[in-house]
Amino acid sequence: GVLARRNVIVVVMSLELMLNAVNLALVATANFRAGAPGAGTVFALFIIVLAAAEVTVGLAIVIAAYRHRRTVQADTYSELKG
Repeated sequence: GVLARRNVIVVVMSLELMLNAVNLALVATANFRAGAPGAGTVFALFIIVLAAAEVTVGLAIVIAAYRHRRTVQADTYSELKG
């Protein structure tokens, strides 16, 4: 969804889905590895906190862009290209 979609809200949701997949992998592999107990869970919790901050900032940018252009399609924001 991140590369195929043009709706910015769908792209943000796809990024969150990918981060949750990483969380699942961290928690699952932490149960099978010897080492610090709960390390995978701590990393997953850290990623969840960072993802919440990312969504907050990302959706604030999307809302500001929507107020400016009245659309959330990524194709209309060509002035952001370097």
